[in-house]
Amino acid sequence: MDVDSPKPGRSFAFALALVALVTPLAVHLFLPVIPAVKAALSLSDGMAQLTFSIALFGMAFATLGYGTLSDRYGRRPVLLSGLALFLIGSVVSAVAQGATTLLVGRLIQAIGAGCGVTLVRTIARDAYSSEHLVKAIAYLTMFYTLGPMVSPFVGGVLIDTIGWRSVFGFALVAGGAIFVCSYVSIHETRPKAGAGGSKIGVLQSYAALFARLRFTAFVLQSGLVTGAFLTMAAASASLMKELLHRPSTEFGVYFLLFPVGFFLGNLLSSRVGNRVSTETMVLAGSLLSIVTVAGQAAALSYGMVVPLAFFIPGFFITMSQGISLPYAQVGAMAEIPPLAGTAAGVGVFMQHFCGAVFSQLYGLLADGTPRPMIMIAVLCGCLTLVVGAIPFLLKHRVIGASSV
Repeated sequence: MDVDSPKPGRSFAFALALVALVTPLAVHLFLPVIPAVKAALSLSDGMAQLTFSIALFGMAFATLGYGTLSDRYGRRPVLLSGLALFLIGSVVSAVAQGATTLLVGRLIQAIGAGCGVTLVRTIARDAYSSEHLVKAIAYLTMFYTLGPMVSPFVGGVLIDTIGWRSVFGFALVAGGAIFVCSYVSIHETRPKAGAGGSKIGVLQSYAALFARLRFTAFVLQSGLVTGAFLTMAAASASLMKELLHRPSTEFGVYFLLFPVGFFLGNLLSSRVGNRVSTETMVLAGSLLSIVTVAGQAAALSYGMVVPLAFFIPGFFITMSQGISLPYAQVGAMAEIPPLAGTAAGVGVFMQHFCGAVFSQLYGLLADGTPRPMIMIAVLCGCLTLVVGAIPFLLKHRVIGASSV
């Protein structure tokens, strides 16, 4: 933290936490909309899933730009620009009369929302001391879970009572409130030493980061466990409606198990703090992930096709995220401190990109049964464990010497 920067007060922390809600407004709020849009616009499974996954793709690539731009031009102007784009995308989506316009609106909305998680992490790193950083990010991430807790239920109620377009109206109102709070309460936090931007070019920055095996493992672990979660979430939204014939509101109620698991995992991380190593906590989350997807695969393969077979594993997969994510974030940003903003952007990129790839893969393979979800979730779980073990093994000198 720069000595000349104002100390982060309560209004600053609250506004920063509100910014973290922008991503759920673009992602989780839309989950119950997928089957409604499919029916309203007569879309195929793949195209209906694209209205969801295009937001993840857009958010993924946008986060790369936000991280680098914030290192060069400052956190505050980049943050406010992203929030403004989110509002524009919400308006376009709300008035869309066809699939193409909806996809464009969703893409603009997502590009704007990409500023949220990336800059929240970067601003927190600027504003809070190193000994409090893991705890600060864990608490901010717990606040972030309020969005997924509320969004699918609110979306389901709006769809069942008013229609799917009202979901974007809600996003516009909530996004406007977040913009105002951010404009009033969030000050510039980029250290003065970073003024004028890094001398390292964008591609050189990425090359320097990915040359560190630990960094690569941390960001891939976050991405793959997110891929498992979003595949489960997207599949459960469709299967609840089309296979089990349950209303959108009921999906929203069951979906609460996903963010509650994430909240509890983050609560555990915040309590543990620095008492357990980053590598151990990332490995612990990875182990819980593989156990969860294996258990779900066994239950569904033996014919237990009921709502809880989707949502209890969802509780534990998001708990594994909550346990490992704050540590993976801090570990990735610590590899090359002057590139912390870029590192945060890459980390969020991996989460959204892997989520988009695997959830869209589900849309392409969807056949009305849980089988495609099982295959994709198990694949994500296995890969999560592989990359999640790398930092732990490096630390204990089982795989060569530690990256320098």
